[in-house]
Parts: sequence; C-alpha cells; structure tokens
Amino acid sequence: MSKRYTVYEALDHIFGHDSDPEDREESEAEEDVSEDEDEVQYDPEQDHTSDEEDPDVTDAEREVFKSRKGDVSWSSSPLDTQCREPRENILKMTPGPTRYAVSHAQDIKSTFELFFPQPLQKILLEMTNMEGRRVFGDSWMEIDKTQLDAYMGLLLLAGVYRSCNEATASLWDGESGRSIFRATMSLQTFHVLSRVLRFDNRETRVARRVNDKLAPIRDVWDKWVEELPFMYNPGPEVTVDERLVPFRGRCPFRQYMPSKPGKYGIKIWAACDAKNSYAWNMQIYTGKSASGVPEKNQGKRVVLDMTKGLQGHNITCDNFFTSYDLGQELLKKKLTMVGTVRKNKLELPLALLGTKDRAPLSSKFAFSERTTVVSYCPKKSKNVLVMSLCQFGERASGYTHTSILHKEPGRGFQGGQEKEVPVLPLQQGQENQHHLPHMQEMHLQGAHYNHHIL
Repeated sequence: MSKRYTVYEALDHIFGHDSDPEDREESEAEEDVSEDEDEVQYDPEQDHTSDEEDPDVTDAEREVFKSRKGDVSWSSSPLDTQCREPRENILKMTPGPTRYAVSHAQDIKSTFELFFPQPLQKILLEMTNMEGRRVFGDSWMEIDKTQLDAYMGLLLLAGVYRSCNEATASLWDGESGRSIFRATMSLQTFHVLSRVLRFDNRETRVARRVNDKLAPIRDVWDKWVEELPFMYNPGPEVTVDERLVPFRGRCPFRQYMPSKPGKYGIKIWAACDAKNSYAWNMQIYTGKSASGVPEKNQGKRVVLDMTKGLQGHNITCDNFFTSYDLGQELLKKKLTMVGTVRKNKLELPLALLGTKDRAPLSSKFAFSERTTVVSYCPKKSKNVLVMSLCQFGERASGYTHTSILHKEPGRGFQGGQEKEVPVLPLQQGQENQHHLPHMQEMHLQGAHYNHHIL
C-alpha cells in the first residue's frame, strides 16, 4: 500500500526540486522568509506541470463512475493526460485591431466607413430610390451619397444626445431644438427619407419572406456582420451569449424575456471579446422555422456558428449552451470552453448532483480525458456545476495558490460585491472546503463582461 502524505508533505514532494533530507530542512528553514507567497494570484504562464501521474493516487484509490447515459467515464482524480498544457489555447492571431483596419482608419469618417462600406451604401441608395419612385412617382428626386451620409449622421447625433424618445419636431424647433439639425436638412426632408428608406426590393419581399423572416434586411445584415471580423481580432477570452434589443413595434420574431430589463425585443446571439466588449460575430434569432418544429441542440449550434474562424480561444458561456458534446466539438476546432452546466445533462455523473451532507463552500471534482466538472455548494442544499476544458491536473484539483471572484449571494454581478478569496492547496482526494479554483474565476469574469456587454 502506498504511503499517504500530509498536505505540506505532498506539496514539498510535488514542488520540491531535491528529495535530499538536508535540502528539505533548508527549505523548511527558509519557508518563513516571505509570507506573501500565499496571496500571489495564479499565473498559467508560470506554471510548469509534470507529465508524470501523481504518485499519491493509485489506480485502486481512483474512483471511476459512469455518466447517467453510460457513455462517458469520469474519474475522481485527474488523469495523467490532464497534466499537460492544452495545445488548443495557442492563438494564431494577434489580439487587437487588424492590419486592414489600422491602414484604412485615417480619421473619423474613414473609420466609420470601415463598418459602413460602399457595398452597403450602394444597397441603401438603390433600394431607397426605388421605393421613392414607387411612392412619389415622377416627382421623386433621387438622393445621392451626400444626402444619405447627412441622414445617417443625424440619426447618430440623435443617439449621442440621447434623443431616441424625443419628438423630431422638438429637435428641429427654432428655440428649444439643436441648430445642427436645422442646418443639415429640413424636417420635411428628414420625414420623407425616413418614409422611403429601404434595405431590399419590396416587390420580391413576399416570396423571400416565406422561408426567411429576416428578408427585409437580410442582405444588409449579413454583409455588415461579415465586416466585423476584418476589423478586430479578439483576445484569448471570448463570451457567447444572447442579447435582447428592446423593441415593442411590429415584428414577426419579437421575443418576450421577462428576465431582461426591456422584456420585449429582438434577440441576438453574440460572440464578444470578454476584455473590451467588441462584438466579433452576431446572429439574429427569428424564432421557430417555417415548419414550426422546434430546433434541437440549439445552444450547441449557436456556439459553433458564433465561433467559426476562431482558433486558440477559450469560450465562456452559460448553462443554456454548455454541454459535453459541445466541448468535444470545440476541441476539434482547437478551442476550449468553460461554463456552468445544467443538472439534467445525461453526460454528468450522479456523484456530482447530490447535495446531501455537503458542507457549504465545498467542491467535488470529476475528470475525464479532456474535461473537468466541478460541483460547488455556495450554501446548504444548493450546488452549481461548472464544466471546463482548459484547466487540467493539479490546477483544477486545488494544489495551486490562486484566487477567485466570489459573488455575494442574492445579488447580480452589476449590483453585487465581488470578493477576492484565496484558495488553499489541499491533498488530492479531499473535498475542497474553499471556493472553486481558477476555472470558476474564468467563468465569473467572462459572465461579468458578458452581462456588461449584453
């Protein structure tokens, strides 16, 4: 039977460079030199793990259990393959503005035209003049690019002044209005352009709308979204989530989401850089298909669509998207994932679902070949499940000194307080009585940025 070590003996055995007893005594004598080391945050770039399996855990001591579906095997301790750095988290692109964007952004106007290029302007001019001729006949005077730029500029300026709910007559008023609106164009001209502004050919819309609810703006929307990746390369952390754009007008795919501030609006799937909120990819949700059959595995499909073109990034998402199958598909694309997961997933082991006799602030881990799942109890009789594909071995089982952002119970990320709580190293196989390690920090930070964005 193998010898069992105490916590500090295990740490000395793992991190020690020499097993000589004299050297061990010297290291213990020098241990009191710095007491601030326990408060140093974990830096993955400075962590050098070994490819050898931990000698403290034998095959007899490792507990193996199946998922509820029986197709996934989980272990109570990390496998030897989990001690290696994930090769999927190697970025192939330099985060920040692309070379194309830097070379073409000379001033404010040229920067704006990067996101509103000539092909989009051509569609708007052609379709708007076509609608103008249909409505006003021979009396219609075709607009040009200068008039379109003026109209778009007034819309942006109204947003800058936060005048979305202000009447246009008030904006053009001679006494209380703003002079730049009157100097740009008359109120009547603005109303005429607002009436005839179109993004598609109205005569062919009915046929296209049979299979596409987004037909009135499909061409413009797709061309605009295609431009987003050419302007900016996201950093290593990308979040995928939904956004509800408040809207109470007439729309066949308007959604009702009581948890959102606006409640009614248009739902958009978005992939954003977690650091600076740049929307790298977006997709409008238009509801059920024309056949009325609900979409299966929608969360998995959305994440795979939103991450096309990414490589080496870590994807943060919530329990609507996270699943074991999604993680395996992302690994094939050289991506990793971290996110909360719902308890009804069949790939989870029953050992992580129960909360009976679980102490508050405790954690239980389960490991497969490339996936780590942790069950965290923030309070009695409640647990939260987090799945990660980017944290392996000792880093996920509590050996390292790290810290996480702990959200105060009963409060949201924006209204609550975030505390930095150290995670102490534990002997492998023991239940972590502290907070989750670095893998939950990544999820909480990603969720915080994502809620701020969306």
